[in-house]
Amino acid sequence: MRSFSLSMRWWLGLAFAAVAAATAVAVAVGMSRQAEAAFRADAEVRAVEHSLAASAALRQAIRRGNLVEAVDAVSARRRLALFVLDRNGRPITPRRAAQTELASIPDVDRAIGAALEGRRWVRTYDRGEVTVVALPMPWESGAALVTYSLQPGYGATMAMIKDQIGSVLVWAILLGGLGGFAIAFLTTRRLRRIASAAREIEAGNFGRALEPRFVDEIGSLASTIDRMRVRLQESFDGIQSERLLLRRTLERLDQGVVTVDAELTIQAANDAAGALLGVGSLAEGAPLPDPWPDVPLRAFARALFAADAEVARERFVPYDDRCYTVCGIPAGAAFRTALLVITDVTELERRERIERDFVTNAAHELRTPVAAISGAIEVLVAGAKDKPAERDHFLAIIDRQSARLGRLSRSLLVLARAQTNAEQVRTTAVDLCPLLEEIAAGIRRDGRLEVDVDCPPGLEVLGEPDLVDQVFSNLAANAAKYTDRGRVSICVRAHEPGQVEIELADTGRGIPEESQHRVFDRFYQGGAREPDGFGLGLAIVRQAIRVLNGTVEVQSVVGGGTTFRVTLPLAKVAA
Repeated sequence: MRSFSLSMRWWLGLAFAAVAAATAVAVAVGMSRQAEAAFRADAEVRAVEHSLAASAALRQAIRRGNLVEAVDAVSARRRLALFVLDRNGRPITPRRAAQTELASIPDVDRAIGAALEGRRWVRTYDRGEVTVVALPMPWESGAALVTYSLQPGYGATMAMIKDQIGSVLVWAILLGGLGGFAIAFLTTRRLRRIASAAREIEAGNFGRALEPRFVDEIGSLASTIDRMRVRLQESFDGIQSERLLLRRTLERLDQGVVTVDAELTIQAANDAAGALLGVGSLAEGAPLPDPWPDVPLRAFARALFAADAEVARERFVPYDDRCYTVCGIPAGAAFRTALLVITDVTELERRERIERDFVTNAAHELRTPVAAISGAIEVLVAGAKDKPAERDHFLAIIDRQSARLGRLSRSLLVLARAQTNAEQVRTTAVDLCPLLEEIAAGIRRDGRLEVDVDCPPGLEVLGEPDLVDQVFSNLAANAAKYTDRGRVSICVRAHEPGQVEIELADTGRGIPEESQHRVFDRFYQGGAREPDGFGLGLAIVRQAIRVLNGTVEVQSVVGGGTTFRVTLPLAKVAA
């Protein structure tokens, strides 16, 4: 809607003129009415005086018996038309007197009625030119007297008075308007100074002082605004200092901090937020980006402006190797912006996962040697210690499993430290053939499982000895576990320049095709797995091979066996 603009000096001047005009008109109308009422009252008084004098003369005439002659004489002397009526309202004098008919007198019936009731009736007509008076006459024959008088009236006098009042009215309006315009000009001039100072304050310029020149309500307003200017300047300086301090603090944070309005437009953001969102920088006034295709960041922010919104926290994994948490503080009723705090928890998640993996892997891998040592001790305590052959056999088991327990502990610690980047894996040349022969000897079972090792003598890989032992011990144990009868073959050969391929194949149950891509997942057990397993052995194998900069693959056919192929860096080939 378009608004009509009019300066205060004009509308205030016009308002003064209107007030002056209204006042003058009211005074003129009042004076005119009062003058007319006074003239009318004077005419009525004179008419009543003449009527009372005529009434006294006619009373004497009635006593003398010459009423008609007396009416004519009094009418000529008083310039009145006189009519005397009996108690029934019938005239006892002629109906025409002084060239005036009784019936032509205005309101004659009402006048006669009032006089017969004992009341006086006085009315003026035609601006005082005609006056009708009715008086009660308690005489023997007459009961009422009606007089009709013609007078000059006050019409000319009233016209002259109104002319004078009109001139006065014009001057009053003119002088009132001029006075109003003068007062409005001075008032608007002072208000413009205040408005100019207020605009300076609105623009952020607090250096212009506003001093009142005259102490009144407007001067008090100017003083109040000047005090407000000083307070605002102090507050603004404090806010600027706090804002600068807050900006510096936010820039030092590792977390990304973003504030957005209801239109999801950025109000403020630090550099860390742009880096975490992968957009470089977030400019003020730009729309909030949605950098992660599968993560609705804008939808998360939009929900913070709902009426019942509460503090929200979401964990986003936009990429395989990154993990973020976004904490959203809703706008609420008092604010128009919502706050997003973005934190990169990738390293924290990785450390927590590695800690969980370490505990789980340790529990899984240490179970077998501990169980073997415990079983051997139970047999020795039960009486085998008294038989030299059995005692030596079980003591050898304890010695072998104790050594394996030590290697497992060292390999798990090395694996955990490598995954947390606490230290680099110290690689060295590991001779494969003796290691694989020892592992093969540990899984051979009399008459039920054949284990073959085909390894060129002197072939060495670059790795950490305990981790290499862990990898192939787990693969061999896994092959023996799922091969009830048959063969396990371990074949080592050069794969490509600088790489060695170790192939471990069995003739066991095999792995279903739909499960092959998940056998390295933690806690996964396919349909062909034993119910007492935890699904951790192959997961540990994959973790260890990654640390050793190698690869592992699996091929299997249900009922036709499984083949694992491991590639590791080549150290050297002995002469």
